Parts: sequence; C-alpha cells; structure tokens
Amino acid sequence: MRPDYFTSWRNAGAALAVILSGVQANAEPKHGIAMYGEPALPPDFVSLPYANPDAPKGGKIVTGETGSFDSLNPHISKGRVPWQLRFLAYESLMGRSYDEPFTLYGLLAESIETGPNREWVEFTLREEAKFSDGTPVTVEDVLWSYETLGTIGHPRYRGTWSKVASAEQTGPRSVKFTFNVDDRELALIMGMRPILKKAQWDSVPFDESGTDNIPISSAPYVITEFKAGRFVELTRNPDYWGNDIGFRRGTNNIDTVRMEFFADGDAMFEAFKAGILTSHRETNAAKWATSFDFPAIRDGDVVKSEIKHARPSGMRGYVFNTRREIFADWRVRSALIHAFNYEFISKAINADGQPRVASYFSNSVLGMSDGPAEGRVREFLEPFAGELLPGALDGYALPVSDGGLDNRRNLRKAIGLLSDAGWTIGDDGVLRNADGKDFAFEILLSVGSGETEKTMDIYVEALKRLGIAATIVKVDGAEYKARTEEYDYDMIYYAWGLSLSPGNEQYRYWGADGVTEPGSRNRMGMNSPAAEAMINEMLNAASHDDFLAAVHALDRILTTGRYVIPVWFSPVSTLAHAKELHYPDTIPAYGDWIGFQPDVWWYAED
Repeated sequence: MRPDYFTSWRNAGAALAVILSGVQANAEPKHGIAMYGEPALPPDFVSLPYANPDAPKGGKIVTGETGSFDSLNPHISKGRVPWQLRFLAYESLMGRSYDEPFTLYGLLAESIETGPNREWVEFTLREEAKFSDGTPVTVEDVLWSYETLGTIGHPRYRGTWSKVASAEQTGPRSVKFTFNVDDRELALIMGMRPILKKAQWDSVPFDESGTDNIPISSAPYVITEFKAGRFVELTRNPDYWGNDIGFRRGTNNIDTVRMEFFADGDAMFEAFKAGILTSHRETNAAKWATSFDFPAIRDGDVVKSEIKHARPSGMRGYVFNTRREIFADWRVRSALIHAFNYEFISKAINADGQPRVASYFSNSVLGMSDGPAEGRVREFLEPFAGELLPGALDGYALPVSDGGLDNRRNLRKAIGLLSDAGWTIGDDGVLRNADGKDFAFEILLSVGSGETEKTMDIYVEALKRLGIAATIVKVDGAEYKARTEEYDYDMIYYAWGLSLSPGNEQYRYWGADGVTEPGSRNRMGMNSPAAEAMINEMLNAASHDDFLAAVHALDRILTTGRYVIPVWFSPVSTLAHAKELHYPDTIPAYGDWIGFQPDVWWYAED
C-alpha cells in the first residue's frame, strides 16, 4: 500500500492560512462549521476524504492495552475506563473531520446555526437519529446530557457549561445555547458533547456508575461483552441509524472491536506475536527496527505500516509538580533538565531513532520559532515581561550533551543553577539548602511502565552525582490514577496530545484553576497569567495572523516554564497488523490518531 499522505494538506502552513482566513458572518442553518472560514466539504459530500465509501463490512480487530479498568462510563471522574470508549461508543451532535484543523459536520444534528458573533448556537436534530435500543434521540436527551455532564460529569465538561447563559428547546427537534462570554470556539465545543439517553438514568446515580450499567448511546458500536480488567468487546450495530449519512459512509466497517488488557507492554507484545492481538502500535523506534522479525512477519501474515502525520508533537516527558516547594524555583527545574542526559538516554533506550520534543507545538506550523520573539508574538508577550522566565522573549533551546555517559558540561551548569537557587553539595556529597534540608524527591510510576522505568533508572544514577536522592515509587493503576488526579506526587511521566486547533481545552491544561482543582491536566501546577492571556487571545483572534501569534507566544511561555523534561516523539506512527486489516490510501492530516483505527479501517481476506 502506498498511501497518498495529506491530500488536502500538501502544505500545512498554507492550508491552515486558508482555513483561518475568514469569519462566518451570516446566521443561517448549515451542514457544518469551521473555527474560521467555511468547511471544506459541501453539504452533499459522499464521505470524509480519508474514508473509503466502498469499504466492505465485517471481520474483527483485537488491540491491546496495558493496565486495567473498572468502569465503562468515560464521562465521569470515578473509575478507570478504556479510553477508546469515549470515541467509539458515543456520539455527539456534530462530528469532527481529522483532515481539517477544527471543522465539524452534522452527525446527530442535521444542521447548525450561529449568531453573527457566535454568541449563540442552535442545532436541529436529524429525525432519523436513534439510540441503540431503537428509541429516538430527543431534545430532552440533549438538554439532560449537557446539564448532567456540565454539573456532575468529568471536569473536562464543566468549564464550558459555566459559560452557557441559557439552554432551551426552540422547536420539535431544535435546541439553542446562548453564551455569557465572548468565545468563538464555544459554538463548536457545544457540538462535541456526548449525547446519552435520559431515561436510562432516571433512577440511577450517573456519577457513580461503573461496570454495572452500560450507558445506552446512538453510536455505531455497542458494548456486548466485557470482563472487568481483562477485555471489552464492541459489536457493530446492524440497525445503526446513520449508515447512509456522508459523515459515516466508509467508517465503522469492522464488525467486532475487542480490547485486551495486559499487566505490561512485554506481555502485550508477546500476545501480539502469538496472534491473540491483530494490531499493535509500537512507540519505541529501536524495538520497531529490531523486534519485528518473528514468523508471522516473515510469512506475510502480519504487515508493518508507517503512517505520517502533520500534527503537533505535544509534550511528553517527566513533569515537575511545582505545587511542591522543592520544584517551585525555575532554576531548580532547569538544573534537573540539564542533568537529564537526553542524548545518552535516547541512544540507550530508543536507539536514537526519534527526534526530541522541542516545544509543546513543535513539528507543526503552531510551534514557536527559534531565536528572539518578533512581531506580533513579541507584542503579545511584552506586557508580561516581568513574569516571563528567561528565554521567552530572547529565545530558548533545550540543553544538548555530547552523548557520553558523563554529561560533564551540563552537570556543571546544573550545579551552578542549583547554587543560585540556594542548594549546595556538602562534604558528605549530599545536596542541601540553607535550612539543612536534603534534596530528595519521588518519581511516581505505574507498575509495568517499561521504557519509562528504564529511563528513570539512568536518570536517578545521574542525579546521585549532584547529591540528589531520587526514589522511584511504583504503584498499581488504581492508586496511580487516584494520586495523579489529586496531584499527590513529586514527579510523574505524562503526555499531552495537542491538536492543530488549540482552544478552550488549553485552560484545563494550563489554567490556574488546575493548581488546586482535582482532575485537571495541569499536572505541573503552573499558574501563569501570561499563559491564560495567550489562550484568551487565541479564542478571540480576529485574524489568521493573530491566532498563530497567540499560539506561538503560548508555546514560548510553556516551554520556557521548564515544567517538563521532554523526551522523544515520532512524526510517523508505526503499526503492525494482520494482513486482513486495511486502511485507505488517503491519510488525514492527523495521521494515526483518534478517528483512524479502527474507524476507517476494514477487514478483507484478499
């Protein structure tokens, strides 16, 4: 298979400029909506550009996950849930195209209408939209879902609900939301909330549900079998209401989707080699190059696919919890970044096969530029000059070692930074502050962390040379989730996947509320008025240039905050899978991401 990568994204920068160039001016019902400009696809589009409308139906795909689960409700804070359920087992009013930065097309809703300044949004439901039990999706279900999720649902839903001034039924199949703030993205966000069946929860506490109550939804797949902590199986609903709409044509082709759970990555890989799993996503470049030479590969029963993408790298690495006094000083964080011998670790763990994350939006047109901030970016940042850390205005790059084990130059720099922050090495080789407190902290990992644990073993040894006592603490998945949700850790490994359309979710990632409010993705506990100001600029940008400048400025603030020790990312996804599993020649801009496998894959024995 020779994929035609990014048919509509030959030039990511030019494409984004076109999409962001206009503003929807007229209030009238439409089949879709874009953050800026108009949707790329016409009202009568046959299918999404990266879906194969002629794909056959049938077959089975079995994928693996590490860890466990004790809930099937991904819309509440309680419990651990297979992450795929949020996307495969539920539907929203609008559906996202992953070939456009932020464009939605009608799904449960046949049309969307907004005010001239997007101060309100109105959706009209499709008359044929039904839940899996055959009952119609109603405006009552929509209003109940939004209010319930916004009040007792997962924290990811609550911020948006607080910006809704009113929610009302405006017709037999129409619902309108009016906002109490200026925020152009809200009209789109309101189209992406999962819609649940109100009657199912009339006498059941929604926010306490686990595996005892499988939520009813309108999605193409329904949960048909599971064993808590072991596997979940979804079956394609043959009576799914939306098979003939353009957004769904060529998607959800595979009859059975099964997710098996394993204690660690090694056990999962062995299950794939044994044929228990039929698809495996490999994230380690060294393993991809050396470990995929087993009989099924040699016989052609398993094939290797490499799938490019144009999305931001996001940020992945080891996070300092700045709520802890020991990491409150940026000089301490910078010192520990210098002590992390990336070049040596990457070679040892990853065969030096992938690039390092350079910033939060690197690998995309949204990433900050090298050198000093200029133009509109500088204009956005300068009012906060007193708050910004070194490098935000003048330029910043991660420290680089010579690749040797000693890392002497960077360790000398680390010692200087620690000294500036009030930490000195005593005669006994222990690093202490002026109060005589030893520099010691814990690195919290989940059992079965694999290469993360190996990386930290190397790092802990390097820190000893600075007189720092770092201890790796491994806990089971349930305890790990509970502690991370409550920010009960010194350092953890975490990954933020960032999109080509950053918006309101950035408040949940970097906003001040997350310093104390449990369950946010502000894992580092940052509190930066400058970052929140840049998010506001993004949300209310009147032009393409201002939007890009605001994101570039935010990227500088985050990166120079030294909140994370970045590791590697891959601009290519590497998947090994049964030869019977196929994907389209046209790859979306996001590549192998949400909405790709199993969504547009199909099973065919030929």
